[in-house]
Amino acid sequence: MTSYLMELRGLIGNRLLLLPGVAAVIHDHAGNLLLQEKASGEGWSLPAGAIEPGETPQEAVIREVMEETGLVVSVTRIVDVYGGSEFRHTYPNGHQVEYMVTLFKCQALEDTGGWTDAETKSLRYFARDDMPPLALPYPLSALFS
Repeated sequence: MTSYLMELRGLIGNRLLLLPGVAAVIHDHAGNLLLQEKASGEGWSLPAGAIEPGETPQEAVIREVMEETGLVVSVTRIVDVYGGSEFRHTYPNGHQVEYMVTLFKCQALEDTGGWTDAETKSLRYFARDDMPPLALPYPLSALFS
């Protein structure tokens, strides 16, 4: 959690926060989707995270992908923007959030050899027909367009 979010949590506790976030759609050469297994036991997710103060959404998705996957990416387009009650989540520590997520299609440029974020347990590419449940309900049509 960033110092900004820690400061907010110190003021409001576990109450609901509306947070701007980003997520990345990254495919391999066969069209399989990269997912991150969360170390916290929350299951599978797109590489994603909150936008930090002073950061553009594009900068945020590039940073989050690097931290969570070790991949250097370029943003190719915005897929869509999601939010509302379906994007509400309560973390194991009780913190409540509702994300407004800009979903970006990204292209991997380089693999630096590993992630640096303790949030990642493992990474794996999935075919559309083998997708596990995701922490947030992104439509398959957006993930495999």
